[in-house]
Order: sequence, then structure tokens, then C-alpha cells
Amino acid sequence: MNPELITNPRVALQESVNQLAIPLTQHIVAGSRPLHRDIHLVEDNEGAQLLLVNGSRLYNLPPELNLELRRALRTDDDKSVEKLINSWGLQAQPFIDDEPLHSPPMHALSLAIAQKCNLGCTYCYAQQGAFGGKAKSMELQKAIQAIDLLFKQAAPGAKVNVAFMGGEPLSNRSVLREATAYATQQAIKHDLICQFSITTNGTLLTPADADFFEEHGFSVTVSLDGDAEQHDLLRPFKGGKGSFERIIERVEPLLKLQQKMQVSTRVTVTPFNMNLPETLDLFINMGFHSVGFSPLLRSSNGQAEMSADDMAHMLESMIACGLLFEQHVINGYRYPFMNMQNALRELQRGTHRPYPCGAGAGYFGVSADGELSACHRFVGDEQGAMGTLEQGVDREKQNRWLSERHVHNQQPCSTCWARYLCGGGCHHEVLARNRSACDFIRGWLHYTISAHQRLSRLAPHWYAGQPPVTQ
Repeated sequence: MNPELITNPRVALQESVNQLAIPLTQHIVAGSRPLHRDIHLVEDNEGAQLLLVNGSRLYNLPPELNLELRRALRTDDDKSVEKLINSWGLQAQPFIDDEPLHSPPMHALSLAIAQKCNLGCTYCYAQQGAFGGKAKSMELQKAIQAIDLLFKQAAPGAKVNVAFMGGEPLSNRSVLREATAYATQQAIKHDLICQFSITTNGTLLTPADADFFEEHGFSVTVSLDGDAEQHDLLRPFKGGKGSFERIIERVEPLLKLQQKMQVSTRVTVTPFNMNLPETLDLFINMGFHSVGFSPLLRSSNGQAEMSADDMAHMLESMIACGLLFEQHVINGYRYPFMNMQNALRELQRGTHRPYPCGAGAGYFGVSADGELSACHRFVGDEQGAMGTLEQGVDREKQNRWLSERHVHNQQPCSTCWARYLCGGGCHHEVLARNRSACDFIRGWLHYTISAHQRLSRLAPHWYAGQPPVTQ
């Protein structure tokens, strides 16, 4: 036996969940395949659960009803399944119809206040921060104009969000601060609640930034791709020097100070940093408020994109992370694995949606020049062009987008059991690479439905929002 497993219980736990995740993932992949567009069965040691796709409703099935449903599914007869659902009194009017959103109120903007970056990330979707053009910074007047547009179009009394992105937004720190002060003042005037967020590579952070972000209650997301070796391979400075050590040094004052502020990290998963349980544990123990993983499905140069085999490996690693989460939560510990937390809360709420996010609906990206796009990833991309700050949202383009991107108009989404939990997948990634993550998404949802039942029984305190018993 590896002697480290004897002396380090944390390593032993990771090793055990890694081993357990392999056969469990095989079972989940087989069970997550779409057999019917309106229902999905999840069977495990806890019993069987029925997901009714309409309304994302979950029910525990007694063994005899589970057998009936399995027989009906084997007949490949939709009417048999429908007849059973009706006989159990579970039918309902459609929660989602074919009608797309139409000119919804705005609730969030991401401002590309710096279309330039000091890192040379190997896979950057923003093409080293400049989005394929010349490096540039947003002028304060453009940022103010964007905030005015947001507040003018927001619903009365709404919560709105102003996000600062890039490139590296801290390379335009003065505009970030002045725009934040202006938005804070205007929110009071318009009787709106304004929240702030920033996505940063972390290399330019200062103790003064920590104070500012804490004062204004920022959600701070720092991009980190694993331990020093993995991160430096993927996210070096433009000269090739590693950036990990600098980032950890610069983010430490934020981690110590965070109360109103929340400091999270987002890991972009590539074929070169797939040891997710170790990465998750590393960053949680550093004190990050939450840690999330996102696969690289689209890069500007095609480098480090995830293949089907890579996605299968990632699912296995994500399930291992989920098992770590389950173990910690059941034992009363806080373990902020963002992907798991979000999935469980959506299942608890019965989330059902015809879109994957608010892109092009209530959320828009704003380029340094004041062009509006469906989200921050479509800056400079004609596919997601949505107007300008001067002329406002192009409603014709927006409503065409919302009609075309509705999940009922996406294939093969319209026949998939996961469609209202997934919403059809990231628009940017789908338009660039089609749907290369469907098996991964279904597998992850199947696992989290199973975990949801276990945790509802074994850790109801987590759903109740009670603080951890132990720290």
C-alpha cells in the first residue's frame, strides 16, 4: 500500500472515491442514455426515481411501479408510458410551450473594460484578450452609458448585475472603480439592487483591490487551472513565465478579507489538467468561497479542446468530486463544489427552462467600443451581435435569437429528457462545435439526481441552509 494513504486521511479519501467513481460512472453512463423524451428513470441502491421532464418533477417509485414503467419503456410505445403517467395522476399542463421570450427586461451586463491581457493562455477564447482586434480599453463614458442603459431597461425594483470582464479588467482599474461608484449611486436613485462581479486572472490584484471589492460586495472569480505545474502550462505570462505563484500571492489578501465579498475560482478543464478531485481539494483548502469546473469545448486556435474521450474522463473525475462533496456534507463539513451545489439546488427547486442562460435575453456583453452582444463570449462575433449602446438593443435580432435558440427548436434537444435542466447548452459552444457535451451533461445530471435523493435523506441540513456542524 502507498504509505501516504496511511498517514494522510485526505489522500486516502481521494483515492477511495477515485476508485469508486470508475464503476459508478460506467453504471451512470449506461443509465443516462435517452430512452423517452418525457421521462427518465434513475435507479440506484436507494431505489428508483422518476423524472417527469415536464416541470422537472422528481418522484420516488415503489418497486412495482418501477417494473411497470420499465416494461412500458421496453415496448418503445409512447402511449403505454403516457397511459401509466396518467393513471398515477401525474399528468400536468406543459410548464414550457413553444412561445419564445419576447423583448424581456435587461438584468445584467458584462463590460469588457479591457480588451487586452498580460497572460498568454494557450486556449483563450478571447484571443489573448483582444477578441481578434487591437488591444483597447473601455472609456469611462462608455461604461456609464452601459450602466444607464441597464438601469433604464431593468424591471422596477429588480436585482441587476454589472460584471467587469476582459481580457484582464484590472488593467483598466480606474474605469472599474469609477463605474462601480456611479452604478452604486444610480441604483439608489432608481430603487434597484445592484450587484457587482469581476472575472480576473489574479495577477494584478492589490490589497487596495481587496478593500474595494469587500466594500462593494463583489463576487470575484479568479481563473486557476490546477496546481502550479498544470496552471503554468496552460496560463503562463506572455513571455512564458508561470503565473501561479504570482496569483496565489496576490489573491491571499482577498481570501483573508472576504465577508461581503466572495472569492471563487473557475477551472477550465482541458486534456492536460484532469485530476479534478485533487484540484478541488487544493483550492477549497486555500479558502476559496467556491470552486467550479468548466470543460474547454471551444478555443480560438483549436488547442486543448476536449474530445469525446476526454469528456468521458472528465465525467468520471466530476463524479469523484461529487462523492467527495457527499462525504463532507454528510459529515457536517462545508465543501463548496460549485457544480454540485448548483445542480442540487436546481433539482430542489424543480428548475425547468427553455434556454441555458440569460444570454441575449436579460444579459448582454458590451465591448470596449460599446457594441452589444448576446454575452461576453460573443464580443466581436457577428453571430451574437445585438446592437450598440447608442442605438440600444436591436429587438429584431434579439427576438430572432430567442426564437431560434429556444430548446424546442434545437436538435436533438427536443427529444432529450435533460432538455429543461440543460436548456440546450452554451450558445457560443454549440454554434462553434455543435453539441459535443451531451453525453457528459446527461451523465452529470443522472448522477446528481441520484445524489440529491441520498443527501435529502442523509443531510437535510444542507438543503435547509443550516451552517456546517463542524469546520
